[in-house]
Amino acid sequence: ILFSTLVFGPACGFILGSVCTKFYVDFIFIDTSKLSITPDDPRWIGAWWAGFLLCGALLFFSALLMFGFPHSLPAREVDEGAESEQVMLPPALSQEYETPKPSNGVVLIHEPANSPTCCQQLRVIPKVTKHLLSNPVFTCIILAACMEIAVVAGFAAFLGKYLEQQFNLTTTSATQLLGMTAIPCACLGIFMGGLLVKKLNLSALGAIRMAMLVNLISTACYVSFLFLGCNTGPVAGVTVSYGNETLNVGEKPEAQCISHCNCFTSSISPVCGSNGVTYLSACFAGCSRTGKTQTASNILQNLTGCACISSESGPATVTTGKCPMPGCQEVFLIFLCVICVCSLVGAMAQTPSVIVLIRTVSPELKSYALGLLFLLLRLIGRT
Repeated sequence: ILFSTLVFGPACGFILGSVCTKFYVDFIFIDTSKLSITPDDPRWIGAWWAGFLLCGALLFFSALLMFGFPHSLPAREVDEGAESEQVMLPPALSQEYETPKPSNGVVLIHEPANSPTCCQQLRVIPKVTKHLLSNPVFTCIILAACMEIAVVAGFAAFLGKYLEQQFNLTTTSATQLLGMTAIPCACLGIFMGGLLVKKLNLSALGAIRMAMLVNLISTACYVSFLFLGCNTGPVAGVTVSYGNETLNVGEKPEAQCISHCNCFTSSISPVCGSNGVTYLSACFAGCSRTGKTQTASNILQNLTGCACISSESGPATVTTGKCPMPGCQEVFLIFLCVICVCSLVGAMAQTPSVIVLIRTVSPELKSYALGLLFLLLRLIGRT
């Protein structure tokens, strides 16, 4: 339940990010009603900084509540019945920690009965850390968790931009879809993994087998992403003929319709022509701004009179963004279903991995082992 509820944080973060991107980056200092672009425009830059300020304030006030905890929690008797919690601890290491020790997460090695000082406790930390990392099972689980979180962090960081480019979505839509689909599925997967471990009464070896199985299934689902995507579509001067020339990086095309324009490929702002062809910008479509159109919230530039677009099929106009491809929406729905399955199945390995981790260390080291796990996840997994 604890790990499942932790997943709601990123979900709320994605939704908060999508709300912030609806506001322009400098909305405090400028009048956004006079802007000529909307959040659907590729040139739009949302207020990315607003979420950091809000989350920072919430973290500060929540940290104040931590001062309400006592210096140490009351000890309780340890039930030594049923299955041993040190089932996977090497014999040489288990003998070192046979004597009872306080269950506050700090191991006291040959310390007197009185309470140790802060400096004495700090001197113990390197010894305890070395002891944990010398456990091969514990170290392998830590490395596996770091590699998994590294893949997930990189995948999540660029997934929004991938959805924008591959499926022609806006930044707001991409972040909202991620926050409302993939992350709740991961939350459900964590809960289901813990429920299966409990109902099946899995041993440490059974938990390892379960984690390996669900990770293999999840990896197979991720491979399917290589075959899901939309075609690029016709792009003037890139994938289709632009007059009698093809664009090269840094060079201006020699097309008759834009011979009087000063267009450069270094400035990319895709527009969709009324002929179904995507142009790198309105300049490459040969458009001239003949007026402005007033909407409910913005003043939009009326890009008409585009010389590079044939007027046989109607007015030669362009709209911001790439041209939509037929069948792309259906492919995106399949992609969304697959990523939900990947998140659900992959997250089911979370609880079995933690179960195995705490069974590889002695009882008094469990809390410190979990703390070391999260520390290394932040240091290694997210770099």
